[in-house]
Amino acid sequence: MTSFSLRSLRLRPGEEHRETKEIALEPISLGGQRYLPVPDKVPAELVVTRAQSGTVFELRYKTRLHGPCYRCLADAVVDIDVSAREYQATDPESDELSTPYVANDQLDLSAWARDALVLELPDKILCRVDCAGLCPVCGRDLNVDPHGHDDEELDSRWAALSELRDKL
Repeated sequence: MTSFSLRSLRLRPGEEHRETKEIALEPISLGGQRYLPVPDKVPAELVVTRAQSGTVFELRYKTRLHGPCYRCLADAVVDIDVSAREYQATDPESDELSTPYVANDQLDLSAWARDALVLELPDKILCRVDCAGLCPVCGRDLNVDPHGHDDEELDSRWAALSELRDKL
């Protein structure tokens, strides 16, 4: 876990602290699939700005995720630029004015980086934009072997509906 100590910062309102931190990223599980960040440690720019009523935290880094394609399960690679911002009020009156990543004057950079990365992910991680996926009948990869199943036999449970359709 990578963290940053806030105790050493002595910022007045309007002042900021910039630092490059190396953050350890853990694999991410989405939809039962595992995605690996490469490399597993990335340099990130951390900016801490003191405001009149609290502290603003900014985190920026770039990473690449490797894992299975959503449609065909082939290897997919996604480059992601992460830019996140959090706010911690000096005297938070509600949960909305505090960040879950600050505890005991420590900023949990690993948890924040992971959550920010997940929020930046596309809806579907694909091996390529025009991925055809897997054949729903036989399961073969349609990117490698585009084919159809025109001569397929109908399920006998649907035979009564087929007869009705032919009469209409």
